[in-house]
Amino acid sequence: MTNKINAIGIATVLTILAGMDGYALSYNVGDFDLSLSGYGTAGIIEPNFDKPDFVGDFNMRAQMKYNVSNDHAFGFVYAMDEIALNEDDWYDDLFGFWQWRGVGRIEFGLTDSVAHKLGLGLPDVGGLRINHDSLIYRKMGISGPVIANPTITNGTSAPRLNLVMTTNPNMQYGVSVSGLGKDYDLGIDAGIKIKHSAAKTKYALSLGASFMNKPDDFSTDTFTPGVTADWRGQLYTGLNIQYNSWIFALTGRLVYDKKPIGIATDGIMAGTGVSYDVLNYTLSLSYMFSDTGIWHNEDKPYDDHTVVASFRYKYSKFVDGWTSVGMSREDPFLAAGIRLTF
Repeated sequence: MTNKINAIGIATVLTILAGMDGYALSYNVGDFDLSLSGYGTAGIIEPNFDKPDFVGDFNMRAQMKYNVSNDHAFGFVYAMDEIALNEDDWYDDLFGFWQWRGVGRIEFGLTDSVAHKLGLGLPDVGGLRINHDSLIYRKMGISGPVIANPTITNGTSAPRLNLVMTTNPNMQYGVSVSGLGKDYDLGIDAGIKIKHSAAKTKYALSLGASFMNKPDDFSTDTFTPGVTADWRGQLYTGLNIQYNSWIFALTGRLVYDKKPIGIATDGIMAGTGVSYDVLNYTLSLSYMFSDTGIWHNEDKPYDDHTVVASFRYKYSKFVDGWTSVGMSREDPFLAAGIRLTF
């Protein structure tokens, strides 16, 4: 109940901000740039078209940047979201950065890895957050472990150094190293994103890989138990293709744990989707498949199929309404709500 009250309160704050002049969300003083961005969602979901339940979600990101010159800038980022709130954390992102125009960016602090940041998700115009620990699973329930994130994620619990290169305008690539935390000894991630946007048909391709040594009750997927194993390896690929108002997407993630203890939470997660945009209306249809325990003969595999179709009407720059319908665990659901963006 407390989390619901907090989510409603934050959504109210976002409503006030959304009604303000856009300049209130960014402030420039000399070489200093201050900005605040985010969204808030409030609505209802009806599992099995039966008793409605509250849906609340939010994300807020504050950034301070000091422009040393036209080519160099230093800054600090703090972000908070509904996932962190539910896990009793006080941050989602907390890191500093050095940005070198035309070369790249260095980040250090508590933040996601390069493999995650360069990943591509599925089309999603609803308010159920299907690309990051989907609210569908929380509201519909699960009967086994589900890999809910289509991109690689190793969390933000340990200090991390990210290096991202952008020397080519059509390519981003980088590596990250993390450790010194209680959840694992060492984590190494790498990612690359290639895009082509000069022609009528545009595309983006993303590849990622990750290695984690000795995870100890570690979990970044809300709907899987923590893993304790010798090591964890992950591979990821994602593809987005845009043609006029159509966007097509494919994504796949492989997770493997060496000698895991307890319930196997590794496996595969795959998805595909399409969206269509016209005027102030957008439609999306996405399908997600998760299969865990498939690498270990002693465990019974658990698979999950989820499909969701969403419709969004953009009322203004800040406000839009959404509705979603779909199935998860062979059970149907209907959801609707309002999203405020700034």
